[in-house]
Amino acid sequence: MPFLANVVRGKNVPPERLREVARHYEHFGGTSPINEQCRALVTALHSELERYGPRLPVYWGNRNWHPFLADSLRQMADDGVSRALALVTSAYGSYPGCRQYLEDIARARAELGERAPQVDKLRAFYNHPGFIETLVERSAEALERIPEPRRAAARLVFTAHSLPRALAAACDYEAELRETAALVAFPLGRAQYSLVYQSRSGPPGQPWLEPDIVDHLRALARDGARDVVVAPIGFLSDHMEVVYDLDLEAKARALELGLNMVRAATVGAHPRFVAMIRELVVERTETTALRLHLGTRGPAPDECPQGCCLVPRSGA
Repeated sequence: MPFLANVVRGKNVPPERLREVARHYEHFGGTSPINEQCRALVTALHSELERYGPRLPVYWGNRNWHPFLADSLRQMADDGVSRALALVTSAYGSYPGCRQYLEDIARARAELGERAPQVDKLRAFYNHPGFIETLVERSAEALERIPEPRRAAARLVFTAHSLPRALAAACDYEAELRETAALVAFPLGRAQYSLVYQSRSGPPGQPWLEPDIVDHLRALARDGARDVVVAPIGFLSDHMEVVYDLDLEAKARALELGLNMVRAATVGAHPRFVAMIRELVVERTETTALRLHLGTRGPAPDECPQGCCLVPRSGA
């Protein structure tokens, strides 16, 4: 509960909703799997940098729980670090997935004062070959779990965290997700696929991005589908909103509807994804490095445009 209180601080979340979410964690020993997965990613990235360079130390800071970002920056300052590159665990642009992280970094630096390292954020990587190739492999592995005679007819569904429509209108989140979905579907030979959303919260009357994953499963069942592969391209690790919202809630609804649902793994600490992080670092440390990307949108900028991903004045 202290962790969840940090997550919703400043937001109008009813206490009963917080208790409901807390019960989700009880299915997994009362803890989120995200910290263990972050440790695995930090370890893998450290090994990648030690092997291929540049040989940089790797630190880890959280927004809502230990190790807090300010504590990590304080340790960096104690270690003599004056400048750092930040990887945020979101591939896409949005207020919660990009600008809010920049605000968190600024607050943590302000807490340290003059000792604070300068921190530059690595660019969004939704269309980086390392990210796409990993998603393709994860999705292909899931498709292989569909019985071969039914595999060609299996539906491919990409899912991401929903956002209030007002927030989505102020960023490229939807367009970037559509680009990622198309880039993953093409090498899989899937001309037909769906992009849906999950894990929405907030007041019932507030418009959020749709369709919701459960509503889409109902539509697939009505359409006569038997098998569905759900690929959570909006998430980097199998944390609570994947293992509960998809593996428990959506899976249970799929069973009720007579659907065989297979969930693709997230990128996690896949070697190609870890190599991608190193490539993003090299982009910022070597002036001749290529800025790799796929698709039509080009590489994301190193610095966000001034007006992107803002919270609308009327609220989100």
